[in-house]
Amino acid sequence: MENQLNRALKKRLMYLENKDGAIDGVPVRIGWVTFPRSGRSVRYRGRVLLRVGGRGLRGNYIDEASGEEFWVSGVKRRGSNVDPHRPVAVCVGEDAHDACARSRRDPLAAV
Repeated sequence: MENQLNRALKKRLMYLENKDGAIDGVPVRIGWVTFPRSGRSVRYRGRVLLRVGGRGLRGNYIDEASGEEFWVSGVKRRGSNVDPHRPVAVCVGEDAHDACARSRRDPLAAV
């Protein structure tokens, strides 16, 4: 199912922020997520994140297993995904470095 988040892609480079803790030791990551056919969830590093559809307090997805809230969005070219009032270090996944750099240099890059 195609929606605004997945753009009918099987995987997409995304910004993920755990609002309740860390993702493998860091609060924010940029990496590849995959989408099941339903389009109602995303998968990242073994986690299944379910869309909350406006019911989240701080995030737009909830981890199916732990209940932690996540903010998941596309990577912004200007790098302004992080809240300026709560700056945190962003960890870019090893497999995502090249695609992230390409997307920031070329706004038409396919990521």
